[in-house]
This record gives sequence, structure tokens and C-alpha cells, in this order.
Amino acid sequence: MLNILGTYECKVDAKGRLMFPVAFKNQMGDEIKQGFVIKRSIFKKCLELFPVSQWRDESRMVSRLNMFKKKNAEFVTKFMAGVKPVELDGSGRLLIPRDLLKYGGITKEIVLTSVVNRIEIWDKELYEKAVDYDPDDFANLAEDVMGDLENDQ
Repeated sequence: MLNILGTYECKVDAKGRLMFPVAFKNQMGDEIKQGFVIKRSIFKKCLELFPVSQWRDESRMVSRLNMFKKKNAEFVTKFMAGVKPVELDGSGRLLIPRDLLKYGGITKEIVLTSVVNRIEIWDKELYEKAVDYDPDDFANLAEDVMGDLENDQ
């Protein structure tokens, strides 16, 4: 599994293109040649950019759902809304489709931040609000989410 690290600020031009950070390119190696899949985030007002290999893993999970259950069919429809393949152009730029720019509230200043096997693309102002937290609240969340995990050493 690819593990991407980093947070970078960029600008989106009038056509919706951004210069993809060199640090991400270097971490991805040859995998970058396969391109990406971009989609709406499920829980946040941002976009998610998956390297193609990671997208295959994600969609494999979703494809196991029983489509004869209404709830599953509704989920898959919403999960796949706006999903598009994208790739870097010859100048190293990535074009974000207009409908996804609108969904993410993305204007000009953006933040690209790694989330293990994907990259989130945020409007800078929305990102700053999302990561502004009370340390005590985060400590409680961390305990709720991670407190019961066993260390595999």
C-alpha cells in the first residue's frame, strides 16, 4: 500500500489546474504514470485524489456490497457521484473538473494534504477551519478512536 506524506499549499488557475507538488511526485515514483481518480469526500467538504492502485482497492471494497439492498445501492450512487479519472499534463499540472471545484468550494488558494493512501484537496480557508481544534477535544477523539488498538510489534 502506498503511504503518502505531506501538506502543501498551491494555487488553482482560472481553468482549474494546479501544479502537483514535486514531493508527492517523488514519493509516488512510477505509480504516478498510472494517473489518479478524483472524487468528493464522504465526510468532509473537500476532494479526494487517489492514485489508481489505491482507487482499485477502494472500489473493490465497494463492489462487494449487495446491490439488491436499497441502502447499498443509494450509498454506491452517492459514493460514485462525480468520480473522474485525471492525470498530470506534460507540465506537471492536474486539472480539477469544474463540478468538483464547485462541490469543494475551491476558489484559488488550496491545500493538498496526505491522508495515508490518498490526498485531500481543500479550499485553504475551509482547510484552516477543519484543522483548527481544541487540543482536549482532539485528545478525547484520539482516545475514542485509537485507545482500544493493540500494538502489533
